[in-house]
Amino acid sequence: MKRNFLFGVIAVLIITNIATLLFWRTDKNVVFEDGNTEIDSREPVATIDHKKIKYEEWMNALRENYGREQLQRMIDREVVLQLAAEQDIEISEKVISREISLLTTMQGVMSEKETKAREKQWRKDILYRYQLGALLTSDVSVPEKKIREYYKDYHDQYNFKASIQLSHIVVPDRQTAGKVMNELEKGSSFELLAREYSHDDETKKDGGYLGFFVDYSKFLPDGYAKKAMKLKERSYSEPFKSGGHMAIIYLHRKLPDIKFSYEEIKPYIKRELALGKTTKNLDAKVLWNKLDIDWVYE
Repeated sequence: MKRNFLFGVIAVLIITNIATLLFWRTDKNVVFEDGNTEIDSREPVATIDHKKIKYEEWMNALRENYGREQLQRMIDREVVLQLAAEQDIEISEKVISREISLLTTMQGVMSEKETKAREKQWRKDILYRYQLGALLTSDVSVPEKKIREYYKDYHDQYNFKASIQLSHIVVPDRQTAGKVMNELEKGSSFELLAREYSHDDETKKDGGYLGFFVDYSKFLPDGYAKKAMKLKERSYSEPFKSGGHMAIIYLHRKLPDIKFSYEEIKPYIKRELALGKTTKNLDAKVLWNKLDIDWVYE
């Protein structure tokens, strides 16, 4: 069943979604989607010596340089969304969780607010990518034997191993550890205290940040993994002895194991193998002819 894109809606969307930034206007203010950036549209957006760049000039430049590409991306996503709904293409929450966990381990420290915002966007991107792959390969057949062989050889790559994200403060004695704990309990920043007190030169400048760890026993100092397992996310431990020093650790994130059976991952392996067989790129433009699309550039 074909559906129409309303020309008027598209015209509004191109303006309000330029350069992937959504904003709303009051009489004079523009507030961007992140909620943190607000500007007065009547004032210059930049001043270089005495040369001023007006808000309207900025918006016009964005429309001219990015308008077509951005509008095409928006149409791509709507095409995939509609066709996936028509064909009942659903993506497993387990697969989405795995993808989000992988992306999370590639980030540094994020606040709870930042985490929610990132995960919301990642979810949209993951759904789009998997639904697009399913649509592009719906008419491509892959033998069951080939899927099973691929799963046997590469099934581990689809699983996600439990990971923890840590920072630490290393001090020479209990007295200093007590001082750090006192400041933490008063609400001081763990990162700033690490910069001030920690004796670990490798992580001090980064606020004590250690990173994500999968194999806890190999790469973490004594006692870290055991202490981390007892902590809630975004909380710190009591001081404990480790390697001749006193340590306080901060658990940012704790990501659980995600493992797939053959039946759970089979549809996704099939699509992956099918994409390898087809000459189609992962491009939604080839699906446009399945819907009635009218847009300002054509």
